[in-house]
Formats: sequence, structure tokens, C-alpha cells
Amino acid sequence: MLIKIKNSWDLSEKDVTSEEDFFSRRDFVKAAGIMGVGSAVNLMTPALAGAYQAETPPSGKYNGSDIKDEQTVLSAITSYNNFYEFGIEKDDPSKNAHSLVTKPWNITVDGHCENPGEYAVEDLVNFNALEERIYRMRCVEAWSMVIPWVGVSLSQVIEKLKPSLSARYIYFETLEDVEQMPGQARNIIQWPYREGLRMDEAMHPLSIMAVGLYGRTLENQNGAPLRLVVPWKYGFKGVKSIVKISFVEEKPNTSWMRLAPQEYGFFANVNPAVSHPRWSQASERRIGDFRRRKTLMFNGYGEMVAGLYDGMDLRRNY
Repeated sequence: MLIKIKNSWDLSEKDVTSEEDFFSRRDFVKAAGIMGVGSAVNLMTPALAGAYQAETPPSGKYNGSDIKDEQTVLSAITSYNNFYEFGIEKDDPSKNAHSLVTKPWNITVDGHCENPGEYAVEDLVNFNALEERIYRMRCVEAWSMVIPWVGVSLSQVIEKLKPSLSARYIYFETLEDVEQMPGQARNIIQWPYREGLRMDEAMHPLSIMAVGLYGRTLENQNGAPLRLVVPWKYGFKGVKSIVKISFVEEKPNTSWMRLAPQEYGFFANVNPAVSHPRWSQASERRIGDFRRRKTLMFNGYGEMVAGLYDGMDLRRNY
């Protein structure tokens, strides 16, 4: 039985797509055993992982001001991408990502945890407990989408791996294989692509490990077979095609921080008050919409995540 209960963070299905682009969702739900389209809050409350416990999201409908009549069609989500491993133009990933082989796929886990080792995707992700999360996605380039992801809370994955008290951060790596990812022949950044989160950010119930979108398994250009989604942060934090997870004590030096630390900080929280050195972040263009709209602090999820940064200067810790 498919459970459909509104969460506080969920946008509605009508905010995402037209009916004709939606038909395939139910087939994937049946095939993958998706447990709910926005499951109940009590099912979303993660258990302890090491010394970290996730916050329970507030109940009730999220009353964001810009969630009406927003639609990002599947064709746009799968054809307008930043995935430099396949090229620098927005349509390069959709043209070139067919070379990526996603089965079999293994993820190496190491660092400060009780259960290091090699894992298949199905060992890390419980495919009997998949959920659909409809989230805003805000790119640092000042464009945005609304995407219905399919996955599990990142905290569920972390719980299986049992990080120790020394694990203050979690570090992710994308596959490095120039034969499968021809864009890596160009030294755009230092490969492999690396990203990280503080452990309390990773354990927050909004952070998910996605294996699908729009009721389908992930397309290669969207980060198949496994990617991170953290909706209150700029999109580059959502590391794709993950092959390594490390639990570390020190703040990791991520890919864009290595390339341009004056432009891309570790936290990368959506913040309209902090401009990129080369453009304003005060507004954004929703893909499929010609008008610009005001960017929301924390991408509209401040009610749920602002407490993670109490006492921090978010201009300095960008």
C-alpha cells in the first residue's frame, strides 16, 4: 500500500510536473517497493548513529511563500545539468553520460566507523523503505528547479556504518574513470570530485541519499546510481555517482574549495545576502519560468535547519 501523508518540507506534486510527465512514476513505485510519497514524520525520524541524533522535523504544512504553480518537467531535469565529469555545457551530461556503467557498483567506506568495507548500493540503501521527497534545488549559478527525489534519509545509511565519536564530518567521492567519464580528461577541477558535510548536517532528516527521481531510477546525468541531496545548500554539495564515504575528524577540503576558496566555502548554504564574487545571489531563475524570483534563505528550509548554525557568522562561513 502506498502511503501519502504530507510532510512539513514537501511541495505538492502539482508544483513539480504536468500529468503527462508523471505517468511513469507509479511503475517505479511498484517495481522498487517505494514505501511512501512523503511518508509520515514518525517514519522519517532517524535513530542514533554513533553520538549523533537527527532532529525531528516540525509537523504541519510548510508555509513557504513561493511553492505555488512551480513546475520543473522531467525533460529539463535530465537535460540541464552540471556534471563536469561529462562536459562543461549544460547538455553535455545528457549526451555523454551513457558511457557510465552503474551495475555493478560498489562504495568504499572507511575512516572513523565500526563498519568499514565495500558495499553494494543495495547494502547501503534499504529499497523497501524508499520515499519520495519533493525539494527545491538551487544552483550556485542562480538557477533553480523543483525535483521529486526518491531515496532514504542519509541518517539511515550512516546508522548502518556506525561512526565513532571521532567522526565529526562525512566525506564523499565521485567515481574517477576517464573512460566512463570523458570530461575528466580536462583538468577543470582536481578529480575525483569530493564533497562533505558536518555530521549534524548529515544526520538532519532533510538530507537524503537519492537513488531515483520522478518515480524513475536515477539517470546517469543526474548522478546514478547514488547521490547526495541536501536541499538547503547550493546544488554543488550534492555529490553524484558516489564511490567512497569516509568518516573524518577534520573538516574536509572539498573540490570547489580547492579550486576557488574565495568563491566556494564548505557550508555553501543558500544565502541571498551573500553574493558570489561575480554575481548576486539575491534572486534566481526557475528553469521553465522566464521571470526571476527572490531567493529564500536556506532555500526556504530555514524553519528546519537554521538551528544548525546558531552563533555562526554565515557571511564568513559561506
